[in-house]
Amino acid sequence: MLLEKTTRMNFLFDFYQALLTEKQRSYMQLYYLDDLSLGEIAESYDVSRQAVYDNIRRTESMLEEYEEKLQLFEKFQNRQQILSKLEKSITVAQTNNAEQLSLIEQLKQCD
Repeated sequence: MLLEKTTRMNFLFDFYQALLTEKQRSYMQLYYLDDLSLGEIAESYDVSRQAVYDNIRRTESMLEEYEEKLQLFEKFQNRQQILSKLEKSITVAQTNNAEQLSLIEQLKQCD
């Protein structure tokens, strides 16, 4: 569960980091990408561990709200699934062109 949350936050951060403040970006990068503890981040910014925790939790909520409204990560996942199916159908010799064309159309409609 923790790894899934970390992976999701990393993706959401990639998609929406431009919408965050510099401090939010910094805290998220240090916590999720650089794997620093709350205490280490707090020490480097000369703030309390609780302040870092609160900032990260608020930022996580903001990222989830952005995703709920914009759905960039969901669309990305859908494209990846369709691309995977398309790649698999192309490698299977007995697959007809209609399925491949259908998958390509689905991919176009994702955006």
